[in-house]
Amino acid sequence: LVGSEMWIRNRTGCIGSGICERFEKEGAQVIAADLADNGGAGKFHKFDVTDEQGIIETFRSLEAEWDKLDVLVNAAGIEIEETIENTTLEQWNRIFAINVTGMFLTSKYALPLMRKAGKANPNGASIINFGSYDGYIADPGLAAYCATKGAVHALTKAMACDHGPEGIRVNAICPGYVDTPMLQSFFEGDGSGGGGGNIETLQQAVRDVHPMRTFGKPEDIANLVNWLASDEARYAAGQLWVIDGGLSAQVQQMKL
Repeated sequence: LVGSEMWIRNRTGCIGSGICERFEKEGAQVIAADLADNGGAGKFHKFDVTDEQGIIETFRSLEAEWDKLDVLVNAAGIEIEETIENTTLEQWNRIFAINVTGMFLTSKYALPLMRKAGKANPNGASIINFGSYDGYIADPGLAAYCATKGAVHALTKAMACDHGPEGIRVNAICPGYVDTPMLQSFFEGDGSGGGGGNIETLQQAVRDVHPMRTFGKPEDIANLVNWLASDEARYAAGQLWVIDGGLSAQVQQMKL
């Protein structure tokens, strides 16, 4: 990764921060992007994934400064804890705008720079999208979120087929429970979280349903991102990489 240029969308969440920090440790030049700069690794660009013109202008400025883009990580996302009956159209449109359309727009306007990287590097450039294990199976009360992640998974495969011949590998990482502010919000929420129950009890209950008896840390996700970005993953494309401590590998057991 030494000398590579990275574009990381959303570094203010713990996962985004962890990815930026890991890339910098590898010697990469990191460009981090989000609505607000809350510090952390990487050169910051203000970036709204729902603003197409702003995205176009951002990539124009990047192209003027850098001749190629080796890695794009689409890590931004929000969660809405509702069933479809209680989800408003405004909420539905907003979560799709950020989780799916934002990924589409960012990838679309990154492609010219990534094609240059794909030609320059025999092992190709790499786009890494963020799906979820909720794109495979569903948590109750997360209908819109699950729908967006299913869309991300399908889009990832389509992008891999379309742009693989251009030297661009596209994969998605599908985390389970990871210790982030979003998870904390889930525990505190009125949806499929605990409904305001005891946080410590809820956290332990989540750990107990995992075969590994724990949930993930941001650095666990950053490790997988780092590998998919590297030349070691030159033959990895169009795949959905589940990292969930074995949660989705098991059937639900009766509590006797």
